[in-house]
Amino acid sequence: MTQSSPRPSVVSELVLFPLIRGVINTGFRIIYPFLPTIARALGVSIESVALAVTARSLIGVSGPLIGSAGDILGRRRAMLLGLLLFAGGSLLVAFWPTYPGLLLALILGAVGKIIFDPAMQAYLGDRVEYARRGRAIAITEFGWSGAALLGLPVSGWLIARAGWMSPFGVLGFLGLGFAIVLLRLLPAADRGDAASFTLRGALSAISSEPSALAALGIAFLLSSGNEVVNIIYGVWLEGSFGLQVAALGAASAVIGAAELTGEGVVALWTDRLGKRRAVGIGLLLIGLTCLTLPLTRASLFGALIGLFFFYITFEYTFVSLISLVTELTPASRATLMAGNITAAAGGRALGAFAGPLLFKFGLQVNGIAGAITAAFSLILLARFIRVE
Repeated sequence: MTQSSPRPSVVSELVLFPLIRGVINTGFRIIYPFLPTIARALGVSIESVALAVTARSLIGVSGPLIGSAGDILGRRRAMLLGLLLFAGGSLLVAFWPTYPGLLLALILGAVGKIIFDPAMQAYLGDRVEYARRGRAIAITEFGWSGAALLGLPVSGWLIARAGWMSPFGVLGFLGLGFAIVLLRLLPAADRGDAASFTLRGALSAISSEPSALAALGIAFLLSSGNEVVNIIYGVWLEGSFGLQVAALGAASAVIGAAELTGEGVVALWTDRLGKRRAVGIGLLLIGLTCLTLPLTRASLFGALIGLFFFYITFEYTFVSLISLVTELTPASRATLMAGNITAAAGGRALGAFAGPLLFKFGLQVNGIAGAITAAFSLILLARFIRVE
């Protein structure tokens, strides 16, 4: 393979990728803590905004088709395309702050994320040996926790001063800026074996590998259990403790700190423990956390502690799972990573739909649902994923 420019170091990529993902994930996550605020500003019900989130998640059903761009176009081209789609959607809602505008922005952002994330993960899979890949993946996932730790509090500050649509404009322009940086940093000639790649062959390889299918099932179950709580935590905190929009943004920083801790644990321990064992430990902790979460609702401090452990266990488990998935079908790596996002998106769609319905019967029902998904995930892991 010829190269038109020197390849960047992995270190520079592991600085850039978390920053880009921090912007994309802020746009993805902004809907959750501010769901009541956005619904009131648009003059629609909370259920209507939740349905928009469900529609966004359903876009993930086409993940293997959309996300295979990383195998077809090459990692760099796919990452650029995904980032530009995200930026376009964010700017759309900033200049057209309506319910249809929000819906379109969520859909464009979802498509962009489905393209960008698998291409980036496959790029690192190409560049970083498996024995150290857990740490590399964990570093890129700092962009997920960073969204909650920094992006959401800043978004809450902007919403309180300039309206609910204001963060979207900032995110859109940041996305365009990072697209320019990405274009200049990564080499153009990164297609590798893309010319010989076929989507049908990739899907056949994935569907004939039981461990890959089991991993996708775990991603679906984990995400549905997480979303059952994720979709209602803003409503819960506002209704139970009277938190206002800026305070909800600050509460999201607690979640970001939990996720950052979870990603740090992955970076330090997942490669040492082994990816499969790390996922199993995480699933056990998720089940316990979901069952105890309702016990923390007596005070705001207890609620934040409960959410802290809920998110730290999920993040640790899911990032460890991503590291495991990167090596299950190396010849169609980006497509399988897109399938992982598809499974997670399907789970989030189910959780976004079920969460508000379950919450009508109390937070404890949402917690039980999360514990059940963790239990079934553990069964899949033990039965079908026997070796690294």
